[in-house]
Amino acid sequence: MAFRSKRVLLTGADGFTGRYLVPALEAAGWDAYGLSQKAATSEREIVADLLDTGSLAGAVKKVQPDAVIHLAAISFVGHADPIDFYRVNMFGTMNLLSAIQDAGLSPRKIIVASSANVYGNPPCEHIDEDACPAPVNHYAMSKLAMEHMVRSHFERLNVLITRPFNYTGIGQDKNFLVPKIVDHFRRGADQMELGNLDVARDFLDVRDVAAAYVRLLESDASSEVVNICSGEAVSLQKIVSMAEQISGRSMDVRVNPKFVRANEIKRLAGDNLRLRSHGWKKQYSFEETLRWMLTAD
Repeated sequence: MAFRSKRVLLTGADGFTGRYLVPALEAAGWDAYGLSQKAATSEREIVADLLDTGSLAGAVKKVQPDAVIHLAAISFVGHADPIDFYRVNMFGTMNLLSAIQDAGLSPRKIIVASSANVYGNPPCEHIDEDACPAPVNHYAMSKLAMEHMVRSHFERLNVLITRPFNYTGIGQDKNFLVPKIVDHFRRGADQMELGNLDVARDFLDVRDVAAAYVRLLESDASSEVVNICSGEAVSLQKIVSMAEQISGRSMDVRVNPKFVRANEIKRLAGDNLRLRSHGWKKQYSFEETLRWMLTAD
């Protein structure tokens, strides 16, 4: 895809994924401008809030992006206020797309991050993009509602929807599963409380995820949904065993009923054929990612 310029507007630039995506974009020759709610520390940081249409309009007009990647969202499933999911994830996205259109801009590519959580718990080994969504929590429902809203813009804007499965790496909040496990091993804890040990998730390295966004940005993919995933699921019990092997120490793992969700998705593994058809290839195995996290200085 030919771009007029290589100026990309990135929401969530200061978040976990954004901190890896910005350098990946820059390495590919892009000028990345990040939206942030915090005070700007460089000319490429623009202060704006997804729920403040005025600041969004000003940011879009200032950057005049040729591409947009929208990552900003409330992504922790256990977030306390369910209304926040819809306020930020759906209406915040709507505000961003409206700001782009109201400014009279037609970016060559807009990538909007949804989530594999929209699939729920389908009865299949590998979930492809044609699987019928069946969300089981407010986070997933807010993302699916967002997707339907975004689809209404397909004829007016060149929008691509991604559905990332689980991914992890250094810098992810300890509220998330793998960083929590890594933290216990790194600080030498003797005991750890977790939820269901038999649940299995499809994990990618955040560096592979960043590479996927760059590849999709520069591809011809548009007006479609693309999974971002490894294609393999690893169980919670397996993750603990791998951490024990890498660290050389054992851990007393106990199941805390408070961490067990009644509507827990048992297995979530994605089909990444569509992503690979756009030229992406996974670089890191889950064991390499876990070792990176456990042994980092």
